[in-house]
Amino acid sequence: MIALSLSGCMYPQERRAQGGPVSKDAVRAVQAAVDDYKRDTGLLPIKNSDQSTPFYEKFVVDLGKLQRMRYLDTLPAAAFESGGGYYFLVLDEQTKPRVKLMSLLVYQQLADIQGWVSDYSASHSGNLPKGEETYPGFNAVDYAKLGRSALSVRSMYSGNPVPVMMDGSGRVYADYARDIMAAVQKNGLAGMPADTDLRILLVDQTDFVPVKSPVYKLVRGEPRPQLPETNR
Repeated sequence: MIALSLSGCMYPQERRAQGGPVSKDAVRAVQAAVDDYKRDTGLLPIKNSDQSTPFYEKFVVDLGKLQRMRYLDTLPAAAFESGGGYYFLVLDEQTKPRVKLMSLLVYQQLADIQGWVSDYSASHSGNLPKGEETYPGFNAVDYAKLGRSALSVRSMYSGNPVPVMMDGSGRVYADYARDIMAAVQKNGLAGMPADTDLRILLVDQTDFVPVKSPVYKLVRGEPRPQLPETNR
């Protein structure tokens, strides 16, 4: 659903350029509307998704429904539906639902790079435009092989550049290891199981989800991305 709505002419260049700061009041307003809707109906106001949708892209809030049913007076300016640069998502849908934000700029940049990699592989007998190895099983994308300039992907958490990498099947990811390490250094890992997916630290400490990311585990004191069989 998301891939379709953001592809090609349905996601114009001018919309991509958006994605600036989001008022915390907007997140609080949508959270309150989601809570009230669930209290009244026993359901969540989310759009349909399927099992193949990654965890941090899955449960998109149906803001139009919330507005039609008068749980929201107006749509947040930051929302895609208002021409903004974010989807509002629900996490922890089975326990205590909480509203977070997904950057559509980062999503689309990674989708663009994924398209380049897939096209290259299709026209080069399945070979991939691999650069240097960044982690076991992951490589940087060699843009020179693609004949493209690298996109400037920026972290929603720090504003710093985010490296882009791919696994052996050609699946493209943003590498949030630096942001995760900063979160670990800030709050530590006290009380967290050893096999915790460290992306939860970013979600707990900010309003944003780590879109297009692999699972991260702590390996020898550093966040390390895991290969796709453990990702969700």
